[in-house]
Amino acid sequence: MALQSRFGVLMDSDRMTAQFMEMVRVDSESGDEARFMAWLLPRLEELGARAELDAYGNLIASLPAKNSSAEPILLSCHGDTVKPGKHIQPVLADGVIRSGGDTILGADDKAGIAEMMESLRVAPVRPPVEIAISRQEEVGLIGVKNLDFTRMTAKRGFLLDNDTLDTIITGGPSYFAIDVTVKGKAAHAGMEPEKGINAIQAAARAVAALKIGRLDHETTANVGIVGGGIIRNGVPDTCTFAAECRSLAHEKGQAVADEMVGVIRREVEAFGAQVTIEVNTLCKASHIADDAWTVRTAQQALSALGIQASPALMCGFTDASIYNNAGIEMAVVGIGARLEHSLEEHVHIEDMERAVAMMAGILKLSA
Repeated sequence: MALQSRFGVLMDSDRMTAQFMEMVRVDSESGDEARFMAWLLPRLEELGARAELDAYGNLIASLPAKNSSAEPILLSCHGDTVKPGKHIQPVLADGVIRSGGDTILGADDKAGIAEMMESLRVAPVRPPVEIAISRQEEVGLIGVKNLDFTRMTAKRGFLLDNDTLDTIITGGPSYFAIDVTVKGKAAHAGMEPEKGINAIQAAARAVAALKIGRLDHETTANVGIVGGGIIRNGVPDTCTFAAECRSLAHEKGQAVADEMVGVIRREVEAFGAQVTIEVNTLCKASHIADDAWTVRTAQQALSALGIQASPALMCGFTDASIYNNAGIEMAVVGIGARLEHSLEEHVHIEDMERAVAMMAGILKLSA
């Protein structure tokens, strides 16, 4: 495979494509990333990195500078995928990589990892680079929350986990997960239903009373999972549901979460049932300036490719929230993945090539 000039950068697109397709064949659903991390370690070492796992199983690596004496930067991705992500069989046709159709592809975020690695291979200049590949990003940023930050010195960097290349994510929301267990009283549904308290009906009252959907331009709420009952002819004594709210303003999100808890408790107890509610703040809203160094650097690298990228906020959450709240300025840049978290997820090789060129430009500008 020979290096070819793509978007002003000498890169080996075939090598990157082959490595990406090999990556997605290695299962790494959230919580089951160990095999993929073990696969990735020697590949990073081949690039000249010192790589190891921290106590939680996140991968941390460092590469020396190349023709530079600049300060280090951090490059980060996540190594886990959503479900269904086992036995992925990538299919390449007409310049687009898709899954075989019964799983996700895993471009989120393995396309980012493949692009990062190719850019590190081909960039003629770079500052010292620190790398973090986190576990369990998709289920609450758990890996990065347990990341050993003492192994890092970089104070700014880039998270490769946005879809489009023409936006640079500068901030994300506070995210509150609300888990509810309703306890009623079991009874025979045909013989003596009046002796029971239907937990599903009590939960339904609560869900119906909640304000969900888009509450305003920066705040949303949802109920995503409901479960209860084991037999058709029994009054169910237990029902659970999982709710959430998010806001780009932390105090507003906290107020919405508190209101949801109050509504749920009021409605369930008015029905005569009992309720247990657990609220977990998965991440706190963060926002870097639209003219922050990382944003300007990414914009400049993309401008050289003819892409005018705009800073933007998102109501999804990424590892950048944890980094930014920990004092590491992180902008989230695009990887070209499309329709993530679905069986239709796919990525165009040309977009991956643009992402490699963007990262090579970021490395050059950072040096």
